[in-house]
Amino acid sequence: MSLAPVAVFAYNRPDHLRRTLESLARNPSARERTATIYADAPRAAKDEEAVAKVRDYLKTVSGFREVRVVEREENFGLARSIVTGVSETIEERGEVIVLEDDMVVSPHFLEYMDDALRRYADDERVISAHGYVYPVRRRLPETFFLRGADCWGWATWRRAWAKFEPDGEALLRRLVERDLVAVFDYDGEAGYMKMLRRQINGEVDSWAVRWHAVAVLENMLTLYPGTSLLRNIGADGSGRHVGRTSRFEAETTDRRIEVGTAPAEESAEARAAFKEYFRSAKPGLFDRLATAAKRALGK
Repeated sequence: MSLAPVAVFAYNRPDHLRRTLESLARNPSARERTATIYADAPRAAKDEEAVAKVRDYLKTVSGFREVRVVEREENFGLARSIVTGVSETIEERGEVIVLEDDMVVSPHFLEYMDDALRRYADDERVISAHGYVYPVRRRLPETFFLRGADCWGWATWRRAWAKFEPDGEALLRRLVERDLVAVFDYDGEAGYMKMLRRQINGEVDSWAVRWHAVAVLENMLTLYPGTSLLRNIGADGSGRHVGRTSRFEAETTDRRIEVGTAPAEESAEARAAFKEYFRSAKPGLFDRLATAAKRALGK
């Protein structure tokens, strides 16, 4: 059986990228699949040395059946880089597993994604599978679904990605017209409406808020593990889109997650747990994220 390709998006953090790819290579099936690393071009002269180090490191990467490196000749930025790279991989292979350069994954991350991609390939209710879960206070089921989409270690199919809408203004209008703002924004707790408006105004560079909006509008679900299968190592002040914070430090697991144990419907328990987390993270967390994203745009 052909295994799903992995797309990894990198910019100017060679040490973070090395940890990400080494953790990915520790997954047993890594040697049987293709990993494509999209290396963005420097945005400014000050980034040239770090970008060059990333590209030098990528010449040494092993542990996969095939390593393909796509070196962008111009700076795409995070949103354009991910949307373009995901679209390219989906066009060629029909499905994709997506990581950024600051995500250290469990040895069972790829197995979980493979199981989800096979189990829900033809289920029109499901838009994606996700590998990270917020550090909520409640105990969550083995797996669960939420209406919407997410962006830290995820996978999807051609049929779902075809629904992606780049026009944030159109998405906002539809959310308001269909009275889905509360669903989209976790009853005002998540800060997604503020982020979408800032994306529309060119103040932040977010593809993920638009992906989430599409999922809500299409009434589609994302599968989550009850315990995170990855940790984000980029909340150390090194990234352009996440500032320095410990709010994302979730418990992780190295055990196998059983996929297919949850009904394909939104978990009221998990949604309540996410709302509690978003509420406890305020004030300031999502404003700091937005500030980091604005800094990435040079604003």
